[in-house]
Amino acid sequence: MKNKLLITGANGFVGNALCSLLSQNDIPFRAVARQGDGETIFVGNIDSSTVWAEALADIDVIIHAAARVHVMNDASLDPLAEFRKVNVEGTLNLARQAVAAGVHRFVFISSIKVNGEATKLGLPFNAYDMAAPLDHYGVSKYEAEQGLLQLAKETGIEVVIIRPPLVYGPGVKANFAAMMKWLQKGVPLPLGTIQNKRSLVALDNLVDLIWTCTHHPAAANQIFLAGDGEDLSTTELLQRMAKALNVTSRLIPVPMWALNFGAKLLGKADMAQRLCGSLQVNISKARDVLGWEPPVSVDEALLKTAQHYLRHTK
Repeated sequence: MKNKLLITGANGFVGNALCSLLSQNDIPFRAVARQGDGETIFVGNIDSSTVWAEALADIDVIIHAAARVHVMNDASLDPLAEFRKVNVEGTLNLARQAVAAGVHRFVFISSIKVNGEATKLGLPFNAYDMAAPLDHYGVSKYEAEQGLLQLAKETGIEVVIIRPPLVYGPGVKANFAAMMKWLQKGVPLPLGTIQNKRSLVALDNLVDLIWTCTHHPAAANQIFLAGDGEDLSTTELLQRMAKALNVTSRLIPVPMWALNFGAKLLGKADMAQRLCGSLQVNISKARDVLGWEPPVSVDEALLKTAQHYLRHTK
């Protein structure tokens, strides 16, 4: 009897959290990763030639979280081609083999970058917007989405697409971890009067939405945006993260125009966009279609993230 879930990218940030949730609830699943050790199945590089037969045996639903994500200082001659190898060709190769193996549903973890890089304040992205990806990663995710939806029409496999914005939670790395480090060390930051709004999604909330999409009948062949349901300015995020870390935020009130001007002079316009620009997400479709609500509040998620950071920081 087919009742198993397959999770790709099982040793990644989202995949690992999914495996933990399923294990805690005694839900049968099979984990797949590119490399590692333990009971996980290893498939090597994910591309158009990957063989999934062993992983797909007795599988009913796939959660495809594996992807080629942003590569700092990418030295490849054709970065878009490299993203396509994994995110488009690798995804569709898995999906075609899933159809042949009788898999019922394919849940694809995409990205809000399919919608675009920024929104006007108060005008969030929604699940019905025209796609407008601007970078190679976003383009590759959009092309994978289109291929999956076409495969659903041709074969009957159910496809569910989830587009999360920035995901945070225990063990988060990159810019979010750097922000916690700055706050904990008491570094003065010129971000005291940022009047933007950005949507984030706590790891617990994203995992809960993904789980809902594995079995909810109304999720079939739909696109959902993920989020916490509360948008924060950069200043608010820093203040609330500092509270979670039990430190005082040292935020200097520098005007946004001055920050943007200085960033451009330093060749850091992209960083200024992330700090000062807005990127809002409307999660009403998930609420209306699935009856889903984020189970964890922003402050609860920030506290959990901060506590993990403090336990694992010397």
